[in-house]
Amino acid sequence: MTKLNTLIRLLIVDDSVESAEQIISILRNGGIAVRPSRATNEAELEAEFGQQPPDLVVVTLDGTSLTMPQVRDIAERSGRDVALIATATRLVDDAIVQAFKDGARAAMLRTSHEHVQMVVRREYDGLIMRRSVRRLEAALRESERRGDALLDSSRDPIAFVHEGMHVRANKAYLEMFGYDSFEDLEGMSILDMIAAPDADDFKALLKRLSKGEKPPQRLNLKAQRGDGSTFDAAMEFAEASFEGEPCQQITFRLQASDPALHEKLDELRTKDLVTDLFNRTHTITELENACARAANGTIDQALLLVEPDNFRSVLDSIGIGNADLLLGDIATLLRKQLDEDDIAGRVGDHLFALLLGKRDAEATSKFAQRLHAAFAEHIFEVGKRSISLTASIGGVLLGEKNARADTLMADAATGLRQVQTEGGNRVHIHDPSAQDKAAAESTKRWVGLIDQALATDGFVLYHQPIISLHGAEGDFYEILLRMAGPKGEIPPGHFLPIAERNGRMPAIDRWVISKAIQAIAERERAGHRTTFFIKLTPQSLEDQTLVPWIAQQLKTERQRGDSLVFEMPEAKVVTSLKQARAFAKALEQIHCQFALEQFGAGLNSFQLLKHVPAHYLKIDRHFMADLPKQKENQEKVKDICNQAHQAGKLTVAEFVEDAASMSILFGCGVNFVQGNFLQEPEKVLSHVA
Repeated sequence: MTKLNTLIRLLIVDDSVESAEQIISILRNGGIAVRPSRATNEAELEAEFGQQPPDLVVVTLDGTSLTMPQVRDIAERSGRDVALIATATRLVDDAIVQAFKDGARAAMLRTSHEHVQMVVRREYDGLIMRRSVRRLEAALRESERRGDALLDSSRDPIAFVHEGMHVRANKAYLEMFGYDSFEDLEGMSILDMIAAPDADDFKALLKRLSKGEKPPQRLNLKAQRGDGSTFDAAMEFAEASFEGEPCQQITFRLQASDPALHEKLDELRTKDLVTDLFNRTHTITELENACARAANGTIDQALLLVEPDNFRSVLDSIGIGNADLLLGDIATLLRKQLDEDDIAGRVGDHLFALLLGKRDAEATSKFAQRLHAAFAEHIFEVGKRSISLTASIGGVLLGEKNARADTLMADAATGLRQVQTEGGNRVHIHDPSAQDKAAAESTKRWVGLIDQALATDGFVLYHQPIISLHGAEGDFYEILLRMAGPKGEIPPGHFLPIAERNGRMPAIDRWVISKAIQAIAERERAGHRTTFFIKLTPQSLEDQTLVPWIAQQLKTERQRGDSLVFEMPEAKVVTSLKQARAFAKALEQIHCQFALEQFGAGLNSFQLLKHVPAHYLKIDRHFMADLPKQKENQEKVKDICNQAHQAGKLTVAEFVEDAASMSILFGCGVNFVQGNFLQEPEKVLSHVA
C-alpha cells in the first residue's frame, strides 16, 4: 500500500456514531491513518462532497437511512473519483449483489478487522492507481503530441507499420517514395515499397515478425518508389506502438557505400568507449527486452549491479589519469566471467550492470559469489602499479511480477547500497519469491533479539520534555524506548510491531514501567519533581495483576502515584473500551493518571470521556501538520482545547516543529507542548547530577 503516514479522507454513511467509530478504530489499529467524517442525510453528504471530497466512502447497508444509489448519484455529480465500499455485519448474497449493481466497488464484513483493513487498503491503492493512470495518460498524450511534431520535422524517412500496413509516415518518408500526402499511402502494404528481387525475402520476414520474432537491426535491400523507380536502401527496425497497438517503426536510409563500415558504426553507437562494454542506453534497452521476455513467461534471468569498493580512494592513489586503464581492466575481468547469454554494460562512472540469462536463483548466487571472489583474487595492473580491489554486488532475480526496468534497477541498487552500508565487499541477491520466507526468518530473529533484551536489560530509555505553556510545577517528560543492537540503538518502529504481534509487549511494558519508576526516584531524591508519561499497549490491559504490581513498584521506591501518566491512543482505547475503563479506574485508586493519545481524530472523541476517566488529552499529530497555514486545523485545535477545559482536562500538543506553531498553540489554549523543535529525546541517565 501507500506509505503508512498517508492520510485517507474517509466518509462514513451510517446513522450510528458508535458503528462509525468502530470502523475508524479498526483502521487505525491496523496502522491506517484516516481523516474521518460522517453523513446521515443528503444535505450532509452534499456538504462533504462540496468541501474537500473524500477518497473513500463507506456505506453501511444495515444501519443508514441513505441508500447506495443516493450516495452514488451525489458522488457522480461531484465529478470526483471516489470508491464506494459497502459494509454490513453479515454479507448476504442478494444484498451484496445489489450493492455492486448500485455502484459499490467492494464489500467488507465489519465484524472482521482484517477484512476491513484489507479492503480499505486495496480500494485506496486502486484509487491512487487510477489517479496515477490519468496523470500518465495526460503525460502520454503530451508526449505523443511532441513525438508527432518531432517525427514530422525529422529528416529521417520514418514510417509505422502494423500487420504489414502503413499507419503513419512522416514528410521525409513521403518525399523519398514520391507521395504528396499520407492519404496516398494510408493502408498500403510495406511490400509495395520493396522491389521485386527482395519482395519474397521481405514477405518471409513479415511472417516471422507476426509470430513475435525479433527483427534485424538493419536490412539492406532494393526499395521501390511510387513511380516504379528503384534505389538501394537500408531498413532499420524498432519496436513501437501506434494508438495503443504494437507496431514496427521502420526507417529507410540510402544504402552506405561501405556496408561493413556502416555496421561498425552501428556497433559503436551501443558501446562504451572506455570499457568496450555496452553503454548505459543500450544496457537499459537490453534490460527492457529481458523484461518483455519475462512478461511472456521466460524464467531464470537476473540483474546484477557491480561497483568497486572505495573507488575514489583508489583513484587518489593511482591518479585520475589512470582511471580509464583501471576501468578497462575491470571490464576485462567481467567479460571473462560471462557466458554467451549474458550481457555486460557500464551504467555509471564506475558502476557496471550484468544481465544474466539461463540462470536460476542458485546459479545466480553462485555466479555472483564467483565474481566477488574473482575481484578479490585479481591483481589489476595500472601503469607500473599493481592494485587490489574488492567489489560490492547487489542483484535481483527477474520474474513476471517485477518485469519493469526501473523497478529492477531500483531493487538492485537497494541491494548494492545495503552491502555497501555494511562495509562493502559483499553480495546481496534479492529474490522476490522468497519474501515470505525471509519475513518469517526476520521475525524469528527479531523475537530472539527482543527476548534477549528482556533477559539482559538490553533496552534503553529516552525521555523528551513536555513543556508547560502556563507554568505548571515540576518537570514533565514522555518516556520513549530504544533497543540496544549489535551496531547501535534500534528505533522502536523496527521492533515494537513485531513484539506486539508475538505477545512480548506486556513484558516490555513492565520493564519500561520498572525502569521509569527507578529513574523518577533518583530525580526526586535529587530535588527534581518529575512526571513521566508512559505508553501502554492493549495487551497489558488484559493483565489483572498489572495495577497491583505498579502499586508495589511505587511503594518499593517510595514514590507518589501521580508521578506516572499512562497513555494509550484513542483508537485503541475504543476497541478495548471495557478493559481500558477498568484500568483507568484502577489507576485512580493508586493516584496514577491516564492520557488519551491521538485525541480528536475520531468522529466524537469527547464521547469517550464519559466512559474513560482521562486526565490529559494529547491532540492528534495530523492537526500539527503545517499548522500556521491550515486554518481548519487551527480551529479544530482551539475547539478541542475549549471542550477539554470545560471538562476539566489538560491538553498536550505533540510534534511541534516550528516557532509559528508555538504562538498559535498558546493562543488556542494548549496546556503543554512537545516536539523535536523544542528538544530532541535524550537518554534517561542512571543518576541525576
